[in-house]
Amino acid sequence: MMNTRFVLPLALAASLALSGCATTSSAPSRADPFEPFNRAMYKLNEPIDRDVILPGIRAYNENVHPVLRKMVSNFYNNLQDGLSAINGVLQGKMEKAGNDMGRVIVNTMFGLGGLIDFASEANIPRGEEDFGQTFGYWGFPQGPYLYIPLIGPTTVRDGTGTIVSAYVIPFNYVNEWVVRDMLWLVGYWDIRVEQYEAQQLVTGAALDPYTFIRRSYLQRREYLVHDGQPPPRKDDDE
Repeated sequence: MMNTRFVLPLALAASLALSGCATTSSAPSRADPFEPFNRAMYKLNEPIDRDVILPGIRAYNENVHPVLRKMVSNFYNNLQDGLSAINGVLQGKMEKAGNDMGRVIVNTMFGLGGLIDFASEANIPRGEEDFGQTFGYWGFPQGPYLYIPLIGPTTVRDGTGTIVSAYVIPFNYVNEWVVRDMLWLVGYWDIRVEQYEAQQLVTGAALDPYTFIRRSYLQRREYLVHDGQPPPRKDDDE
């Protein structure tokens, strides 16, 4: 699997967790001109999630100690904080960038390389910025919506941002391919574990999960790009 998978599911997890309304509408929109193809990809992904990923997550949650699971999440969140610091600078959000860099320094130096999250205990907030948000801040349009098996929802803008992130993540340059690929795999798995409950919400609440995910994702990304103050949407926009 490609390294670009690392960031995309994180946005899905946040979007589903913050969205609470189901929908049955499948009317085409300007945001999703490739809807027939995307729906086919979504259907292709469904049995993989249902029969492979979700049973694996349940087994992981039942058999791995919560402290160990938390340490894994902290390690990858520490890497994400570093990316957020870079994007905070690129967007001129120096306070966010400073907080994120402070988190990385504290957790790396005193938290065993990020395994322990002392920064959150010290109430240092996470900026949660990424390259997709940076491109949006710079005025790049989001482009068409895409659904990619094993990765989830994205757009041309966010997908491009994820590719950039893949080259910036430090362990992408680990020479030993076994170690490098294992770090990517564990990072992907950790994100899927984090979005497990939100995914159950979709299958249990939405009559049309595909439309639910698309609208939730696009609204959440627009919210993040505009720091919680997105412009009014037109009637035919997602």
